[in-house]
Amino acid sequence: MRYVQIDTQSQESSLAVPSTEKQYELLRLLAQELEVLGAEEIALTDYATLFATLPATVDKSAPTVAFLAHVDTSPDTSGAEVKPLVHRAYDGRPIALPDDPRRVLDPQTLPALQARIGHDIITASGATLLGADDKAGVAIMMTLAQWLLEHPEIPHGELRLVFTPDEEIGRGVKHLRLEDLRADVAYTLDGGLPGEVTGETFSADKAVVTIEGVPAHTGTARGQLVNALQLAAKFISCLPQSTCSPEVTEGREGFIHLYQMQGRTERAELHFILRDFELEGLAAHRAVLQSLAETVQTIEPRARVTCEFVEQYRNMRYWLEKDPLPVELAVQAVRDCGLEPYLYSVRGGTDGARLTARGVPTPNLFTGMQNLHGPLEWISLQDMGQAVEVCARLATLWAGQADRAAQ
Repeated sequence: MRYVQIDTQSQESSLAVPSTEKQYELLRLLAQELEVLGAEEIALTDYATLFATLPATVDKSAPTVAFLAHVDTSPDTSGAEVKPLVHRAYDGRPIALPDDPRRVLDPQTLPALQARIGHDIITASGATLLGADDKAGVAIMMTLAQWLLEHPEIPHGELRLVFTPDEEIGRGVKHLRLEDLRADVAYTLDGGLPGEVTGETFSADKAVVTIEGVPAHTGTARGQLVNALQLAAKFISCLPQSTCSPEVTEGREGFIHLYQMQGRTERAELHFILRDFELEGLAAHRAVLQSLAETVQTIEPRARVTCEFVEQYRNMRYWLEKDPLPVELAVQAVRDCGLEPYLYSVRGGTDGARLTARGVPTPNLFTGMQNLHGPLEWISLQDMGQAVEVCARLATLWAGQADRAAQ
């Protein structure tokens, strides 16, 4: 409840680290709370990442395990003045959010909510997002730290707690130094329903299509004006929206998503994210945009149309297939805690995708968060509690893997 009331929304247009200074407010609060709890080696870096250590409770050399959560919230919906509400012992009726009663959580259309009758459900008030993505992960990690520090009889190796900025804009671990992480394996807490273990993500690129027109006074524009906005509209109209946009795809289908556009007569920019589980599919998405750019350029040779592509992250499966133990132990921990584990191929990405590619295998674990990035976001307190139990069990399972640490 405290954490979600701190506005930590990230901002893609900012080049600062973190992208918004207000993320430091939560990072500094967490550092203070960790000190009170008794964590060690608490450090807030110059790249706005908070580290802390829970010392080992076993003598043998066990692998060092890191848990990660991001403190920023999505730019999609306001994260300012969040008013979290707890609906105790949920009775199964629709939940109308008081600041906008038109926004209703209806169990008839939300099976996960219907399955949580009797749980304590947390929502926002209807005017903002809740911020469970990923302050649920933050709260789970802080509760885990409190529990393990209060119960040194629970066997585990050294644990590293890591709180990152700017995950929602694709920069969460961009600046993270592995020598600061100092972990053999890691887990992000940034997933959905209980039992979920993610060992596969989308591969992702960003694309920016820039159209430079020729400005002219409208009174004498005939034969001179090349309107970049009209060319941008032609570009958009030629996109394969019926087969390749997120609103019509599911499962293992990738997409091309136009998420931002800006411009004037003389210049327009179209910002896309490209997603696919396979690199071949991602390359095909690039080819579509490049081909459309060339077509528009041919239609109006006086314009200048360019495509710029930036790699964002790659499917963690490519590495975890070669080293399946981190996923296998997560599945075992889920099962040991009385839940039914399921492997989930997430239609998105996590900080773990980049870390895995850099040599630290980092599957993703559930938190319970639902309806992300909007006013209808919600989460169950009991689901979060189960996530704490799974993390504690996972830490114990890794304590039995001393051979890996010696490799």
